[in-house]
Amino acid sequence: MPVLIRSDIAGPLPIDQERLRRTANRLLRICRLPKSELSILLVSDPQMQELNSQYRKLNKPTNVLSFPLSEKTEVQNGTMLGDIVISLDTACREAEKLQTTLWKRTVRLLVHGIVHLRGYDHELSDRDAIEMENQEKILLEKLETFHRRINMPHLAINVDHIATLRQARGINEPDPVLAAGICELAGASGIVVHLREDRRHIVDRDVHLLKQTVKTKLNLEMGATEEIIKIALKIRPDMVTLVPEKRLELTTEGGLDVAGQTKKLTKTIARMTKKGIPVSLFIDPDSEQIRAAQDVGATFVEIHTGRYCDAESESERDKEFKMVAEAAEEAFEAGLRVNAGHGLNYQTTSRVAALDTIEELSIGHAVISRAAFVGLDQAVREMLALMKIS
Repeated sequence: MPVLIRSDIAGPLPIDQERLRRTANRLLRICRLPKSELSILLVSDPQMQELNSQYRKLNKPTNVLSFPLSEKTEVQNGTMLGDIVISLDTACREAEKLQTTLWKRTVRLLVHGIVHLRGYDHELSDRDAIEMENQEKILLEKLETFHRRINMPHLAINVDHIATLRQARGINEPDPVLAAGICELAGASGIVVHLREDRRHIVDRDVHLLKQTVKTKLNLEMGATEEIIKIALKIRPDMVTLVPEKRLELTTEGGLDVAGQTKKLTKTIARMTKKGIPVSLFIDPDSEQIRAAQDVGATFVEIHTGRYCDAESESERDKEFKMVAEAAEEAFEAGLRVNAGHGLNYQTTSRVAALDTIEELSIGHAVISRAAFVGLDQAVREMLALMKIS
């Protein structure tokens, strides 16, 4: 294993150790050192102070230490790079001061350490300091756009619009239950349906039949109204996603205002939890809503990707994507499981699928629209192919 991570910190780590390993492996690939070995040690301030005292004659903790196994600037692929030690206590303080997340700060320190191991040293001269800083910027920029992932997110298909087509004629076909089966056979990892108060597409019978036939996972989207809550508690889908619902909207227009209705949502989630139904909250990429989702006891959040998908310019889309990525990271660090969806299509999905904080993408309209031309099986397989980033 090229990257070995060890923690000398008592108790649970405030960051995901496996995610840090994946990031370090990505950095090695970016540096064209995929076969080189790297050791990362996570410590507290007292341990870092002890190491500084022993190796640097410095009686205080610092954020990161690097111990290269070679003095050569050009490190060869397949060699032992060395050791990086990161104090998470110091990283926490620095993250708060810099108004960033602990994860981002830790990655920044990891990059700093890797650049040191490659032979750069900011303490030699001002020129060396500038060169090292440039190397770090290059690595961080490449990391941000490096899309190779170890595990791609799951794909859940929303079959609401199969039911929309059926309801347009008031007959029995096309059948969303049959559509769900085709999606699963094509490789989908879940089926999503939204049982709205007005029953404009999915109806009660659909949900009952889907509960009996779906082999992967049934995710019931719903408003937190008493009628729909009782149906969910009776049917017991594999999970529910609470969404805002307006009678006149064509589709869900924005995220749920969790912060504005914590009392109601806490009670709803408690009722679902009692029946063993995990709850996801469909929210905008907003820190206040993420904190509120954690407070009310949600298991998941689904980050609303609509504004990212609807952006009319590249700069606007980049801005909206950054908000989605940062929200997903913040939710992940808060201990929430993270999904994403709304408006994703064959042009916008790959970028979101590359975020390693996201477990599942919920996609409906784009796949159903594509199915009109190539068939549902092929439309699902094409979307799955886009999510397999290489």
